[in-house]
Amino acid sequence: MTKIAIISDVHGNMTALEEVLRDIHSRDIDRIFCLGDLIGKGPQGSECIELIKNNCEEVVRGNWDVFIQLPTKDPFIQWFQDKLTKQDYHYLSTLQFHHDLEMNGQFIRFIHASPRSEFERILHIDSHTKRTSMFENSEKTNSEISSRKPDIVFYGDIHTTFLHTFKEGILCNVGSVGNSLDLTSASYVILDGTHSNNAIQFVRVEYDRETELKKAKELGLAQYEKYYNELMYGIYRNSRK
Repeated sequence: MTKIAIISDVHGNMTALEEVLRDIHSRDIDRIFCLGDLIGKGPQGSECIELIKNNCEEVVRGNWDVFIQLPTKDPFIQWFQDKLTKQDYHYLSTLQFHHDLEMNGQFIRFIHASPRSEFERILHIDSHTKRTSMFENSEKTNSEISSRKPDIVFYGDIHTTFLHTFKEGILCNVGSVGNSLDLTSASYVILDGTHSNNAIQFVRVEYDRETELKKAKELGLAQYEKYYNELMYGIYRNSRK
């Protein structure tokens, strides 16, 4: 059948994205799906959008891709808004909420955060009920085959990789390319449908974080210190610790 590389949460980190794409292509994988949050946090959102446009077959929208288009008085958000072109905004406005496909008899769904909203956060430590709600359909997931519930759900948003199996199906978070919070290396997933069963492989990719941070500082990135702590130590900027 096919192999699909699934990336998510690039967050304007061009250094990481280039390295991940290089790794994907070195494996002779030419189908790439992106699960959103192309921009924000990192300094090169516009450049990352261009790379995503040129390399990804399917792209769903993340929460950053939505609220970056809204008026704001927050200087942090405005910094990123000012770096995007009209073409960037148009592209973000065209992104789909989800993508569904069937492979080897399994119904597979790709979303950013939840089947209900780009802004609903589902963590790996949430209750069984909350995590299995990821297999539900909603008004936003309507499609020709969405009356079926997915057997496998891939998502991003939380920047932490995991794979949980339930009676309802397999739930897989692919982690983050540009802002990983479990390990500091970039992450993505390969969905391998070349045999009769679908296989899921996690891939970690090291990239030059010092180079990325030097670039961010030169460009005057808003909240640079928080970006530094996320890239170097995996410390989430909104952590209460």
